[in-house]
Amino acid sequence: MELPAVNLKVILLGHWLLTTWGCIVFSGSYAWANFTILALGVWAVAQRDSIDAISMFLGGLLATIFLDIVHISIFYPRVSLTDTGRFGVGMAILSLLLKPLSCCFVYHMYRERGGELLVHAGFLGSSQDRSAYQTIDSAEAPADPFAVPEGRSQDARGY
Repeated sequence: MELPAVNLKVILLGHWLLTTWGCIVFSGSYAWANFTILALGVWAVAQRDSIDAISMFLGGLLATIFLDIVHISIFYPRVSLTDTGRFGVGMAILSLLLKPLSCCFVYHMYRERGGELLVHAGFLGSSQDRSAYQTIDSAEAPADPFAVPEGRSQDARGY
């Protein structure tokens, strides 16, 4: 299944809007965490070919999923909420619910920019990288420049 093409600017604008509305109720560390990650997203937009920028933004989005859960669960107002307060809480929760989908889109962009698979699952199957593989019956010289040829001891090299 192919993901639809979503512009990074649309993802940033959506999360910026939802974060701004979420800051009506949750300020302080919620605002710092989310706006810092959005700044990384602006960096990823500005440098279209940078793998570092998009990977930092992806990692930050993943981290803010956890942080938003903590912020909302700890700082949820337990007293009666006004309509504005309910709206702010709802937008913070909507932002949290949309972040995994945004992570999927950003990960797709990361792969398009040339990023490698973040989790190497080499223990699940055979590895595709065979560049360092050398057969036993190969007549090529060993890759180690300090290898001792057969029949010579290390004393013969002058050590």
